[in-house]
Order: sequence, then structure tokens, then C-alpha cells
Amino acid sequence: MKAVRLTDTRAKRLKPTAREYSVQDRAVPSLSLRVYPTGTKAWTCSVDGRKVSLGRVELMPVEDARRESLRLQVEGVAPSKDLPTYRVFVEDVWHDTWSKKCKPSTIKGRDHILTRQLLPAFGGLRLDRITRKAIEDWFNAYSASAPGGANHALQLLRQSLNFAVERGLMDSNPARSVLPNRRPKLTRFLSRDEIARLNAALDQHANGRGSVQADIIRLLLLTGCRKGEIVNLKRREVDGSRLRLVDSKTGPRTVYLSPEARAIIKRRMTTAPGAYLFPSPLNPEKPISGELKLWYAIRREIGIEDVRLHDLRHSYASQSVMAGVPLPVVSKLLGHSQCAMTLRYTHAADKDVEAAADRVGARIAELLRIGCE
Repeated sequence: MKAVRLTDTRAKRLKPTAREYSVQDRAVPSLSLRVYPTGTKAWTCSVDGRKVSLGRVELMPVEDARRESLRLQVEGVAPSKDLPTYRVFVEDVWHDTWSKKCKPSTIKGRDHILTRQLLPAFGGLRLDRITRKAIEDWFNAYSASAPGGANHALQLLRQSLNFAVERGLMDSNPARSVLPNRRPKLTRFLSRDEIARLNAALDQHANGRGSVQADIIRLLLLTGCRKGEIVNLKRREVDGSRLRLVDSKTGPRTVYLSPEARAIIKRRMTTAPGAYLFPSPLNPEKPISGELKLWYAIRREIGIEDVRLHDLRHSYASQSVMAGVPLPVVSKLLGHSQCAMTLRYTHAADKDVEAAADRVGARIAELLRIGCE
């Protein structure tokens, strides 16, 4: 942490980065200015090895922060009795700051984590009573049954406590140093042979009880859409050779349909009775359940039980790249807001990489021969 003589002007000029950082005051070394990725800037004071938040920069001039820092060095820090519990903080302070910016599905998911995990574990604790040990014990217990779910919950806990630190309600975030579970990188995608076997299996179910689910699975592969985008597809979102999705993960977007995908959509437009192209068999006014049991049966039939339904989206992206489609276009097809996200979905099969290596090697060998002539 570098030390400079802090001024109000210099404090305002400091820019946020991807990670929070601190700048120490040369005049009063116990005083620092902490800059958060959100743009929030707060004065902090080091007292007996503890980091104490003094207030936000826009509310406290640097001279007041220096005086308060010097006072705390002499008098020490008295424990606060006015801090809210985690439940009160989450429900009365933190929730509104992010829920107004999120989609309903995101709010629902976060509220589920809060209700089922974070509030039962920490809701009754005052913010300054939430310790790293308490977080570790909860996290380890949850990880034993659901390591991925524990990671998501830990991330949400960190976000909430970061906000508490920014508001001056906590000196530091005790969840910050708790490491998430290491998860395997999921890069599975279908080979050409597996796609052919999947297509044959879907054909076998095209006219039976599983015909609706077979159409959904085939559309996922043909469009690269997310499961929810197809399962919840409405008649009014179909526009000829395109789907104009009103609400996808990244907001409204257009999906361009191949002739094979258009044929499925056209058939569903003539057979589906209500607003949804894939209605529930129990209630035509609601979409079919997102649990596609046919998928698990087909996986067993053709020996691809390690493939998730979402891997059909990976496969669509990979086949697009191997067909020579530029990455920005693939990103547009998938509905990604940034090309960097698309890179996680694009993989090349070993046989294709080997063939490419042969072509590149032959080309370089030819250039070497020309150079020797």
C-alpha cells in the first residue's frame, strides 16, 4: 500500500479498479483511503490491528478524517451497540439496492439462497458478531451436500457484507478470505458421431408421448438457446424465420432460425393450443415443466450420461466456430453481451485440431521449400 499526502481533491480523483485498494496518508499513517470496485470511497483507520471505517469521502473531509484517526489512536474503539442484525440489514438496507436492477428470475434465485441458507445461519447475529469461523463452519456443512450451491451462497454473502463495509457498518468482510470449493471445468460438448446418435434417438421419440420434449431438445441443439428460452417460448415471440424473445438472460434478443428449426416451430404453431408453444399437459395456459425426463432416458440409450442439457448450447457454439463462423457472430447467435463469454463455449474436437495441425504443418513445410529454392 503506497503512502501519499491525501487531500480532498486527490481523494476525488482516485479511480476504482477491478479490485479494491487502499492509499495510506503520509501525514497520519494510521489513516487510509479505501477505494471499492463500485466507486465507493471510504476513510479507514488502523487501531490496534483492526481496520475501522470512519465514513465515506463525500461526507467527511480529509482533515476531519485525520482528527478522528488520531482520536481513536488515543482513546481506542468502543464496541458498537447500535449495529443491526444481518436479517435487518439484508431486508431493510441491502435488498433494495440490488433488487431494483435485477430480473425477476435473479431476484427469485437470490431470495431462495437468503431464505434457505444465509438468514437461518446468520440472520439473528449482529453484523459485528459474524466471524470468519462461523462462516467457515456454515460453508463446510453446506458444501458436504451441495458444493456448487455453497459457492453461490458464499458469493452472495460476500456481496452483502461488502456493502456493509462500504456503509461503515463493518470494519472488514469476514467472508472475504473463505475460499470457495474448487469445481471441475465443464467443457463437455457433443462430437459429430454423438450428434448423429442423438438425432436418431430423437427420431424414435418424434411421434410418441415424448414428442414435445423431443422437439424441445432438438431446438436447443439447432438454436443454441438456453433451456428456459425454449421451454417458455410464446406464440407471440415467433416472427417468421426469427424468434424475438421478450426476456432472456441478457434481456430481449433475436434468435435466427435454420430451416430445420423453422419446421419445428411451424409444427408447434399449428398444434399448440394456447399462448405457449410447449404447454403443460395439465394446464395449457402454462409452459411445460423444465424437467425434461426424456433427456435423461436418451442419454442412457446412446451412452452420453456425462452430457448436460446445457452442453447442447456448448455444442452449437463449437460447431459454429469449426464451420468458420467468426467469434463476434457466434456471440450474437448465443445472445452474449460480450465475446469473452463466448470463448467459454467454443471448443474444438481433437480430430478437428489434429486435422488443422496437419494443414498448418503442410503449409509451413511448403513455405520452407519455397525459401530454399
